[in-house]
Amino acid sequence: MSLQISGHTGLLGFFADPASHSRSPLMYNTAFEKLGMDYVYLAFQIDRTTLPDAIQSMRTFRMRGANVSMPNKTAVMQYLDEISTEARLCGAVNTIVNDDGHLTGYNTDGSGAMLALSEAGVSVSGKHLVILGAGGAGTAIITQAALDGVSEISVFVRKSSFWKSEAFLEKIQKETGCQISLLDIGDPDALKQELTRADILINATSIGMEPDTNACPVPGPEFLNERLFVMDIIYSPEETTLLRYAKAKGLPCCNGLGMLLYQGAAAFRLYTGEELPIEDVKKAWGVETI
Repeated sequence: MSLQISGHTGLLGFFADPASHSRSPLMYNTAFEKLGMDYVYLAFQIDRTTLPDAIQSMRTFRMRGANVSMPNKTAVMQYLDEISTEARLCGAVNTIVNDDGHLTGYNTDGSGAMLALSEAGVSVSGKHLVILGAGGAGTAIITQAALDGVSEISVFVRKSSFWKSEAFLEKIQKETGCQISLLDIGDPDALKQELTRADILINATSIGMEPDTNACPVPGPEFLNERLFVMDIIYSPEETTLLRYAKAKGLPCCNGLGMLLYQGAAAFRLYTGEELPIEDVKKAWGVETI
């Protein structure tokens, strides 16, 4: 890949902590080169303490946009000028578009996750979903899953974090009619009971992400029933301990690369009005299927 930087080159970025693991720079820069677009995309190590300055830098440097990941997806909303409907509903932003200094926050995580499941042959309609974590990505997935017809969602978070999730889950349940329950991720009996009857399990926590790759939000493979589809939104490492448990039981599963790809395609459309060249991105990533 050979990007030609000029005085007209537009800048986009990735704001997260950690940021060095991200495949987003390769995804977007591959697309810019393929389509002959004069942009460059860089990753920036940004946490909540440096987030206000990072958002101001978007205006100062006239950045076209930025993707936002942990731990900034909710915190960033207070610094933006406008929030899209889906981002407001789920209470998190993962994409910022800068239109002449006017910053609008969107959320493409939920639709990206649902499309990744669809591409893996999984229909969510009428299914029982167990999701671990209700942070920025988790809330987006819960929102979109409920909108797409999931019949029941069991949400597992730390008991000390119940207060953060209760009002949001009540709102989603009221607006969609989806049955939603909030449970303690530290209660293995409750987790095992819900997983016994679940159709889909999604890990939306950072448990298992580098550097602590041996960690797992599920105590063991015996927690996974024989008809379960397992998705871990982590993609670094590409195979988490949770996915190893799933494969050991012969269960279909996927990591977070598909979600990253399809949410990125939606964000790319917001930035440029063009379609992401998905097959070229897969080739750049060194993967044939996601």
